[in-house]
Amino acid sequence: MSRPQRSRRSSLLLGVGFDAEEGHRRVTRGRDFLLVGGSQDTHGEMQERAVRFDEELKRRGKRLAEVESSDELREIADRAGM
Repeated sequence: MSRPQRSRRSSLLLGVGFDAEEGHRRVTRGRDFLLVGGSQDTHGEMQERAVRFDEELKRRGKRLAEVESSDELREIADRAGM
């Protein structure tokens, strides 16, 4: 007997930096985001914006998968400085 499959929506904000030349592997994982690569400065900037994005989602009481429209997503990104 098989279990019924539950439909669960999943979303992830992905940030990728391509300017790392010193050989470091930078990875930061958050509640609804994953950041990989980049120089120290680039990765740090991605972290700041992703954290602000996540804080705005928390303020709204939502996870990324619960954002209802592209307009709402754009508004959250604008508030995060993206």
